[in-house]
Amino acid sequence: MPKARIIETDSGIEGEFTVAIYDTMQRKLRDRGWIETNDIIQSGITEGLALEIGPGPGYLGLEWLKNTEGTRLKGLDISADMIAIAERNAQEYGLTSRVEYVRSSGNKMPFDSTMFDAVFTNGSLHEWEDPKNTMNEIWRVLKPGGRFFLSDLRRDMFFLMRWFLYVATQPKEIRPGLISSINAAYTTSELKELIKDTKLVNCAVTGNMIGLKITGKK
Repeated sequence: MPKARIIETDSGIEGEFTVAIYDTMQRKLRDRGWIETNDIIQSGITEGLALEIGPGPGYLGLEWLKNTEGTRLKGLDISADMIAIAERNAQEYGLTSRVEYVRSSGNKMPFDSTMFDAVFTNGSLHEWEDPKNTMNEIWRVLKPGGRFFLSDLRRDMFFLMRWFLYVATQPKEIRPGLISSINAAYTTSELKELIKDTKLVNCAVTGNMIGLKITGKK
């Protein structure tokens, strides 16, 4: 049985040094092909206006824009420092005309109902202050027929996989953050129980050795 969750943070990643280290890590993951852009596209999220929750330095959403045509993106992040670096990275990609970053939490999203064709996020679920409310907000801002893709680490991953991730994580200064994120993550059974009281109740919860995914359609 996995240990109880240890809440990591609900205020995002702040501070110039910490954000820079996190950006370096995410850039390395992108360069190795270890971010989930292909999974998002394969889930059917390929067109229209999408919302990314917790984009951090922005690579997941920017790669999605790069690999789709005529798409647009809004990124919702609670950290002003992360938004600043995501905007810088959007300029590097040449995608500033297709993406906008907004500072807010997911508890009450500053968007109209039925505004988005899709919502996706990776690695932010374990940080949500009120995950049930955020899931209901995702449902609210989605258009009928809109798709969602939520993925995160799993707390009950095999200890050898945890060790592999720890060793593979670079720069090494970010490794304590990896462990705290794993300790704050959910298990499959916890997620299934969590979504029972939300609008996402009929979604699919799947997992692999490292993480979990919640996918579905409104």
